[in-house]
Amino acid sequence: MSTATTRPPEGRYGRSTDAGADRKLRIVAAVLGSVLLIVIGWFGYHYVVGSKISAEVITFKTYENSVRVHLEVRKDSGTNGYCTVRSQAENGAEVGRADFRFDGAATRIDRLVTLRTTSQGTTAELLGCHSD
Repeated sequence: MSTATTRPPEGRYGRSTDAGADRKLRIVAAVLGSVLLIVIGWFGYHYVVGSKISAEVITFKTYENSVRVHLEVRKDSGTNGYCTVRSQAENGAEVGRADFRFDGAATRIDRLVTLRTTSQGTTAELLGCHSD
């Protein structure tokens, strides 16, 4: 008993595989993928390394007309800059915002800062830090 392998008629079920088109598509996908990885790497590098000053709110305590904030700042030696902190009321309205400067050669600074508010604040949020 022998079985013969039959092929469907040419063109009946769509185009046959085009090896040249598949190769070109793979090359285009590889180039675009490489460009995407380079762009993501560039943005990631500048996000991590390009930021010369950063901070973190460690704790905060609210008072009637102020918020006392403990900031931990990390920066390059000799970099001068500032960090912006804000406070919001319970209803979400902003009740205070201020910039606090961090200058000098120290690379790690722990500082208690006082943010004056127009009414009782319930939060202390670090909006960001910028070097001069």
